[in-house]
Amino acid sequence: MLRADTTAAILAALPQTQCTRCGYPDCAGYAAAIAAGEARINQCPPGGAEGIRRLAALTGQPVIELNPDNGVEAPRTVAYIDEDWCIGCTLCIKACPTDAIVGSNKWMHTVLESSCTGCELCLPVCPVDCIVLENVTGVATGWAAWSDELSDQARDRYASSSARRRSDAVDKTVRLAHKARTKLADLEQHSVITEPAVLDQKRQVIAAALARARARRDV
Repeated sequence: MLRADTTAAILAALPQTQCTRCGYPDCAGYAAAIAAGEARINQCPPGGAEGIRRLAALTGQPVIELNPDNGVEAPRTVAYIDEDWCIGCTLCIKACPTDAIVGSNKWMHTVLESSCTGCELCLPVCPVDCIVLENVTGVATGWAAWSDELSDQARDRYASSSARRRSDAVDKTVRLAHKARTKLADLEQHSVITEPAVLDQKRQVIAAALARARARRDV
């Protein structure tokens, strides 16, 4: 296992597309796996051959070919939404790791090209196949199609998006817990059930749900 500062350096050497093609949920997960000796350095298609060389230099491992099971090195792309087909389902918004897609329910969505990492995570969730990828770097691939500036921007946007999603989840838990506590405080008025034994059972179920909500909130 490598030192923590080396783990941070490994993460910084990744392009931060958060595409999951490496087999991990995000770039940080892959970096941690490399540092722990659980993943090889050739599992990041967006980084390509140059990315492998960077990781080899950091880890002391030999340079090897990109693992084809993880994908191929290719030009950088950005997603484009066909407005004529978009149904405003918001599934692509939820899938985007950098909040690069804007829109709302039943309204057409738009991709912020400057924030799109080309991760492709929006493609499989679109029910009407209205999202396509456009090549924006010609024949340039890997780090030749990327930059440290874009990588830093993607990392910051992913961190911001992750924080927002965590906050939204906590807010939802708090709202549901408040609703459950209100019902629990006056269950007879909030339930069509009048049998005492059944009401007691329902109280136990609600109390257990509240306990689980508190546990999730405290994690």
